[in-house]
Amino acid sequence: MESIQAKARYYNAQLDKELSKIPQLNQFQTQTGVPKTYVAIGGGSLVALLIFFNFAGKFLSNTIGFVYPAYRSFQALESAGHDDDRQWSVYGFLSILESFTDMLMYWFPFYFFLKTMFLLWLMIPTFNGATVIYTRVLRPFLAQHSSRIDHSLNNIRARVSSAAADMDANISH
Repeated sequence: MESIQAKARYYNAQLDKELSKIPQLNQFQTQTGVPKTYVAIGGGSLVALLIFFNFAGKFLSNTIGFVYPAYRSFQALESAGHDDDRQWSVYGFLSILESFTDMLMYWFPFYFFLKTMFLLWLMIPTFNGATVIYTRVLRPFLAQHSSRIDHSLNNIRARVSSAAADMDANISH
């Protein structure tokens, strides 16, 4: 039992250390006396329960899977290095993939809960799941098919330009 309590104290201290980087939580703790770890664990538990029982599951799951990655993508693109770019490029790929499977997967029990757990696995640095997906799936696929993709994109670009020119010519007459 002591081992469990020691681990709980360790993880609580680690969470407190990470949450101390967020000024609003520090201010909240100072004003209310409620430890910021309790707020984070309580809020996370509430969101997990809402997703698990599918009360706004789609909204919360998509918010977790889009808003945070979109912001981190912005940070990665604006940073000098390119190592973090890989992590966040996976989300666009997964969004496209999900658009095909969402209608079928929606009917599985706990879909949004499992989706959220998968999204967290992708974005939490301890697991680095997005990097795993990028290096094992996305990068090899794109490297193998990049010339065909580029060719198709050039064809589409040419057709759109041609259609725009035709429309412009028709409007001029």
